[in-house]
This record gives sequence, C-alpha cells and structure tokens, in this order.
Amino acid sequence: MSNSMNYNESEFVASLVKRARKAQESIEDYSQEQVDRLVTAIVWNIVKDGPAQEISKLAVEESRMGNYEGKYNKLMAKAKGALRDMKGKKSVGVIEIDEERKLMKIAKPVGVIGALVPCTNPEATPTVKIAHAIKGKNAIILSPHPRTKKTNALIVKIVRETLKKYNAPEDLVIGIDEPTMEISSQLMKQTDLVLATGGTGLVKAAYSSGTPAYGVGAGNAVVVVDETADLKDAASKIRASKTFDFATSCSAENSIIVQSKVYDAMLDALKAEGGYLVDEEEKKRLQTALWIDGHLNPEIIAQSAQEIARIANIDIPEETMFIMVEEEGIGKDYPFSGEKLSVVLTVYKYHDFQEAVDKVNEITNYQGRGHSCGIHSFNEENIMKLALETKVSRMNVNQGQALANTGNWFNGVPFTTSLGCGTWGGNITSENITWKHMINTTLVSRYFPPIIPTDEELFGDIMND
Repeated sequence: MSNSMNYNESEFVASLVKRARKAQESIEDYSQEQVDRLVTAIVWNIVKDGPAQEISKLAVEESRMGNYEGKYNKLMAKAKGALRDMKGKKSVGVIEIDEERKLMKIAKPVGVIGALVPCTNPEATPTVKIAHAIKGKNAIILSPHPRTKKTNALIVKIVRETLKKYNAPEDLVIGIDEPTMEISSQLMKQTDLVLATGGTGLVKAAYSSGTPAYGVGAGNAVVVVDETADLKDAASKIRASKTFDFATSCSAENSIIVQSKVYDAMLDALKAEGGYLVDEEEKKRLQTALWIDGHLNPEIIAQSAQEIARIANIDIPEETMFIMVEEEGIGKDYPFSGEKLSVVLTVYKYHDFQEAVDKVNEITNYQGRGHSCGIHSFNEENIMKLALETKVSRMNVNQGQALANTGNWFNGVPFTTSLGCGTWGGNITSENITWKHMINTTLVSRYFPPIIPTDEELFGDIMND
C-alpha cells in the first residue's frame, strides 16, 4: 500500500512540477520591466486593504498561534520591505559589468522552486518567497504545514488571479491544497531549488533530498544588556520584540544576560513593561508546562502569557504580557536556556563582559548556533567584542531582536522571512535569504593583455626574511 501511495504522490508532484516548468519557460523572455511590474502587482494585491486583513485573520484562526495584530504587521512590514529592497535591482539579463576587469554577469532563472511554509508564519513567508522567486523569473510550488493550508491556499489564489490579470501564466505559483510529509518530500526531490523554512527535521530533510537547498537554523536569540544601556528603552524594545505575534518568530529574545550592577533596575524596567517574574515554585510548574518528555508542549507555543500561566497553574496579573525566569545553568539540564517559542524570557546575570560573551556562545552552542544575538549598549568596545567573538550570523545593537533580524524600516538588514545560519547552524549561507539566492549567474570574461605582478609586488618584504 505504501509503495502505491509513494508512487501516486510522486506522480502528483511530477505533474505540478511539469506545469510549473512550462509556466516558467514561457516567461524566459520577460524584460526587467515586466518582471518588476509583476512582482509589484503581486505584493500590492496581498497587502492592500481587504486581502491583508482576510489573510491575517485566517492565519490566526487556522494556526491558533500568535495574534491578529502581529500577523497583520508582519505581513505589512516583510512584504512591503522585500519589495522596497527589490526596487531598481537588476535580476534579468546583464546585471553587472566590471569595465576594469572586463567581466560581465548575466542573471538566469533557477527554474522551479519548492518552498516549505511553517505554520508559525503562514502569512508573510509564502508572500515573500513568491515575490523573491518571481523577481528571478522562477516558478514556485508552495507546500504549507497542514495546519495552515487554507491561509496558503488563499494567498496562492490571490496571486494566481493577479498573474492572470497581468497576462502571466498562473502556474508560476502553485499551492499544494492537501499537503502530506510524502508530498513535501517529493517536492524537495523533484524541484530545482528548495527553500526550507521550518524545524530542524525539515531542514535536514531538505539537505538530504539531493536538491540544492536553502535551509534555516534553529533560533535561540540571546541579548546582552550592559551597564551603559538605556534600561527603559531596552526593556521597551525587548517587550515589543518578545511579545510580537506571541513569539512565533524564531528571532524573539529567548534569553537576556544583564550586567550585575544594573540587574535589579533592568528587572524593574521589564516589570514596568508587563513582565512577571516567577518564583522558584512557579518556575518548576512553568518548566513542567513548557516541556513534555524533553519537547516543547505545542499547547504553549505562541500563546498569550495568560494562557501559558493557566496551563502552568500560575496566578499572574491580568496586564502581564510576558513571563520572566531567572536562570544560572545552561544546557539540556536547564531547558529554560533553550528556544521556547513563547512569551517566556530567561534572565541571566553577568559580572565582567567576557563572562557575557562566553554565556552567549554557550547558550547558542546548546541551541541556536549561528542564528543571532544582540546587545543594548553604548560601549563601542563591548559591542565590537560581542560581534567579533560570537558565532552568529547577525547581531543587532539597541534593537528588538525579532523586529530587526529579518529586516525593518529602522535598519539596513535585507527584508526576508528566511535566515541562513551559516555552517554553524548547518546551513550553506549565513545571509538573509532573498531573490539574490534564487538566480543563477553566467560570468562572461573578455581577453585583455596579461598583467602579471612582479615578485616584489606579490611578496614584498617577506622575500628578505
């Protein structure tokens, strides 16, 4: 029976890839202007009043994670931001000329992209992936998490209607209405490039599919607060980032490491922002609620502080926005040092700055290698030390981590919904994954009279050692 099922699902995916490839090949001659107009129309028809609200509402109802405001704001920022980053950028034909070295770079489509969409971000992730794919003249097939298949179907429907309106083939964007693990597996095997956004297992499957893949590493962001920080500002930004969409983002602060001299004042600042600090007994109950047999309890993921407290049997004030836990240990015996995907923030204390750097590395080494860290500080020496000595792909200074990592209007980080974590996180790139990762390039070189450096120019005073 299973062989028959595999065969049927393999054939089903093959039929989708065939349709997508035909559509992709039919736009090979599109000009940059045609491509950019199409990408702009796609994003507009998602973010304009009506569709944006409908998508955000459905995403909350289906996923039962996060909140409407977070979903809507995420869709607005990431979709519009991705479009802003693409405006005026060459992705078709000759995209670069180096006169001095007589080199020319020509962009060409990857072909058919297979995209896996997590249930934590069913609104922004497919929208941004579609826009990035079309920018490179690719077709894309989206396989959503079964829990959020209706949200994915709604986005795909809107995009296909837009493609039709602009006389582009609708099969440039195909959604899988009834996703299964086998269909996702076949999609990864049969497409030309895989964009895998999701858990560690999914990313490993993508890398072992035999198809080139951009995976993302696990998040477990750690943020340092030193004695020079503006504590009120830091607390406000940590709260805004930690509670955004109830911490569905893999970039949300999971731990903060606070300098001992400002530790108590920082806790007070966080309490003023709606943080509730648990006592030892409550901490035990919270731990039991958050992890079942070593795995995160799905019931607490991306829920409100009130819902988490209810499950953990803890009394918290009604206005509580996030829950704080003091911790000293790091590693599997101290689960609060790991990723929580919830509005639970772990708080550590440090004395000298080297201790803070070591703690960041220890925590991310346990979970979240290569992902990100941040710092609230006005001490340039501390900022540079953390940047130089941590194994992370991105570090944000005086910003909310979840709001900064994937790009925002207040920083220069490329807008995306997929974060590469480098070889530290088992990924091929440490960059924010954008349309640039969805094109192939041909390098054209032209002959010029040889320019050969002398040994003196090459080796300098080494020759005299």
